[in-house]
Amino acid sequence: MTSDALQQRAVPWGGVSVGLGLITLVALWLSPLVPLSRTVFPAHMLLHLGLILLAAPLLALSIARRLPDPGSFGEAARWYLLAGAFEMVTVWGWHVPLLHDLAGHNTLAFGAEQGSFLLGGIALWTAIFTARQPASAIAAAVVAALTFSHMTMFGLLLAVAPKLLYDPDLCQGWLGIDRLDGQHLGGALMAAAGIAYLVAAIVLLSRSAGDRALQS
Repeated sequence: MTSDALQQRAVPWGGVSVGLGLITLVALWLSPLVPLSRTVFPAHMLLHLGLILLAAPLLALSIARRLPDPGSFGEAARWYLLAGAFEMVTVWGWHVPLLHDLAGHNTLAFGAEQGSFLLGGIALWTAIFTARQPASAIAAAVVAALTFSHMTMFGLLLAVAPKLLYDPDLCQGWLGIDRLDGQHLGGALMAAAGIAYLVAAIVLLSRSAGDRALQS
């Protein structure tokens, strides 16, 4: 199949991914997770993970289809590390107690928080999906592995914290668990979600190795 034919096939699939991504966003924003996330920490984390692991990759898939592969490892690493750094800053930054509490009490800050989570996820998944050559796939795998590391580490910190880190009004009990256990559960959810990036890294490395074997 020629590259032109492949491009023609990519357009409809890109439209499908955009549609699914937008449907996912609407479903998340109309769900009870939005009001609950202002007072229940596990709900906050579920909304966050829905944005970065469901909506963001679907939207990023369409964007990535329209972008070229960076080519060299150095060029790919530069752009991919930038995307990964932006995603990490949004995750860690908005979970600093001062900013998390601000987003919980202020509607504009809450919108900025959720919007930056989505943009960070789109940037990172776009980087992963544009890696179509062996060299760029290795660079993307490194960034995906780093994302797995920082998300898992931060999640574990929340999961084992001996005291509540956030405003008690934003970490109310839920489904029979108290405030601190809710924070622990939210951290465990984040740590578990990091596995998605580890899987992405493994897939990228496997694909890179397979492509190199075919070229040799």
